[in-house]
Amino acid sequence: MKNRLRVLRAERGWSQQDLAERLQVSRQSVNAIETGRYDPSLPLAFKIADLFELVIEEVFENPSTAG
Repeated sequence: MKNRLRVLRAERGWSQQDLAERLQVSRQSVNAIETGRYDPSLPLAFKIADLFELVIEEVFENPSTAG
C-alpha cells in the first residue's frame, strides 16, 4: 500500500527509530511500512494518522481508488 509516511517523518526531522519509538513498534516495522513491504494493521494505521494529526486517507492511499 502506498503511503506518505517517509515524507511525513522527514518533515518532522524524525529518524525511523524516532517514529518507531513514538508508535511503539520496531524500526524494521517502520521501514517495511515506508517501503510498502508491510501494510499496518488498522489500529496501527489509526495510531500513525493520529500521531501526524491527519486522517488515514491523508497518510495511506486506498488501493481500490488508486489511479
